[in-house]
Amino acid sequence: MTGFILATKVKQTSGFDEQKNRQAYTLLKISPCYVIQVKTKETDGYQALQIGFLNKNPKNINSMLKGQTKKAGIPSPLSFFSEVKIEDYFEAKEIKENDKVGYQIGSNSFLPGTLIKPEAVFAPKDKVQVSGITKGKGFAGVVKRHGFAGGPKTHGQSDRLRAPGAIGSGTTPGRVWKGKRMAGRMGGEAQTIKGLQVVKIDSDSILLQGLVPGPIGGVITVLKQKNG
Repeated sequence: MTGFILATKVKQTSGFDEQKNRQAYTLLKISPCYVIQVKTKETDGYQALQIGFLNKNPKNINSMLKGQTKKAGIPSPLSFFSEVKIEDYFEAKEIKENDKVGYQIGSNSFLPGTLIKPEAVFAPKDKVQVSGITKGKGFAGVVKRHGFAGGPKTHGQSDRLRAPGAIGSGTTPGRVWKGKRMAGRMGGEAQTIKGLQVVKIDSDSILLQGLVPGPIGGVITVLKQKNG
């Protein structure tokens, strides 16, 4: 089996695997997930599928998103869209059914309006990679953001314990190099984790062994790994 799906992070927990070793687990909730749009090399220059699902109240969805789902022939509006580049992850064959262009990936067909069922694209013990947005932590100093040790705690340094210290610009180069580790905004960045294992699949949820980025309620993209 091979494929991808969108899900919402429900909770993180722990338990014991088959070898009686304690492991971390993450439960993801899957609402109906559909293919919204198909992109081909002929029309867009690359192969991709735009997928979407509902993760908020339908009345709060704007008319533009409602129009996209209606065009794809999907009965209910969707609130979150994500794009998966087929050529980066899967070997796909372009197909055409009822004037709709899509892709055949493994035993599954993906056309505009197709409902993606988790049990059809994943199986227990599959290896997957997950992508999400990490928790935003606001403005943070170098100790919290980069793990700096801080300054000495004696000899009049009572107000410098968590200071970054000198940044070493000097006459040469006379400026601060781009990328210097300093205080700044922490978190809220896209992150991908590979090598997580599918433990259990249901029609509306998926249990993974391992931890995934983001807060509870965050949107997660789950993809089957090539060598999974």
